[in-house]
Amino acid sequence: MISVITGDIIHSKLHRPDLWLETLKTLLEDSSDIVGQWDIYRGDEFQIEVPDAENGLLMALLIKSAVKKTPTLDVRMSIGIGEKSYKGKKVSESNGPAFVHSGEQLAGMKKQKINMLFKSGNELLDKELNIIIKLGSVIWDNWSEVSAELALMLLQNPNQVQGKIAQTLGIKQAAVSQRFKRAEMALVLETEKYFKDRILNFKNE
Repeated sequence: MISVITGDIIHSKLHRPDLWLETLKTLLEDSSDIVGQWDIYRGDEFQIEVPDAENGLLMALLIKSAVKKTPTLDVRMSIGIGEKSYKGKKVSESNGPAFVHSGEQLAGMKKQKINMLFKSGNELLDKELNIIIKLGSVIWDNWSEVSAELALMLLQNPNQVQGKIAQTLGIKQAAVSQRFKRAEMALVLETEKYFKDRILNFKNE
């Protein structure tokens, strides 16, 4: 069972493509321990395969935080999980329930003004995790650039101490603590862990 993330960049036309394109490419290249095949196409759309389905939300949040480091930019993503029945040379040429689940609901998300949704094909699991994701989106859809910067660092390394973060960012530790609270990072990390545990249990059912 894998996760597939299909998404597009919101307000991409307001910025030079290199401002977000290189950021996204670098993130995906640096996340090779999580990401399998990936592709960016049609200018501002992308599809990413995550071989371990339980890491789907983590990867989506990494993308969210990386993109939102640029003012006014955001990202819309559909996380689908399921089997992979065919592997193509490109991720966009692969197929299976995970790809169908991810791709088929993205088109309707723009009209619904929803930036993140989940689909597995299991009605109860989808309802449960989408409630959690919608609640979480109240937090991460409203991250400022500095909150997104901190979120990216902590999602990449949750055990990183605040003193080290302060040193990296060139700010005081008290400022890191304030940003941590403002970004609601304790709740975000808890949400990501719950998603991971829930998918692992679902895989074993």
